[in-house]
Amino acid sequence: MTTTELLRLASADNFRDVAGPGEGYPTRDGGRVRRGVFFRSNQLALSPEDAAVVAGLGLTAIHDLRRADEIESNPDVEVPGATWHHHDVLGVGAADAVGNLDVEETVTMMERAYTDFVLDPASRAALGSLFGHLAHDPGPQLFHCTAGKDRTGWAGAVLLELAGVDDEVVFEDYLLSNDYSARSRAGYEEAIREALGEEAVAVLVPVLEVREEYLALSRRLVETTYGGLDGYLREGLGLDEATLTALAGKLRAA
Repeated sequence: MTTTELLRLASADNFRDVAGPGEGYPTRDGGRVRRGVFFRSNQLALSPEDAAVVAGLGLTAIHDLRRADEIESNPDVEVPGATWHHHDVLGVGAADAVGNLDVEETVTMMERAYTDFVLDPASRAALGSLFGHLAHDPGPQLFHCTAGKDRTGWAGAVLLELAGVDDEVVFEDYLLSNDYSARSRAGYEEAIREALGEEAVAVLVPVLEVREEYLALSRRLVETTYGGLDGYLREGLGLDEATLTALAGKLRAA
């Protein structure tokens, strides 16, 4: 497989290279994001065939951003050669929102999660740990949550912004989760429909999809709280100069 091929997995439909398709996303200074270094995904409930494909990437680390209860319910398939790390980033799942009475409450729940990515001390510590590993651990690495769209989506957006990708492309990449995970989302919706009825599906739609306003909220909080991405990474996540330099170096193609 060449580095420019778009690798898709049947059993993890939101799996993808953080760098994007083709030669990697362009950066504002005329460069490219480096392919084959960082991968993102939904939960690794992999078929044997897909597990073999992932093992073939030469991954050295798997970074699980889920809560302990999510991991206990659906543990990752072991990937040979990859060390598993846990970074507990607060997130919202459909099960968390089942008791909500209306869509507005569910949207508020999602907005709280995206606020926590920026302001919550535990989530910031977990994200700081993730980016520290990505910067300093050798070899290709993968990070994921349950659906691969919110916690993973925020981490992916931060990496692309750090690499110097245009804001428009950062948002487009984030929103790709709606397309990539359409099959698994349909499965979630059918399970909710059978268990709770059609009305519950409508109430839970804000949890099952990504929305531009979610990412915009987090980015706005980064600006107002830390003065921009650099302040968020340094003050919010506790990353030092050596870590940021190493991370940027991995993200940028030579």
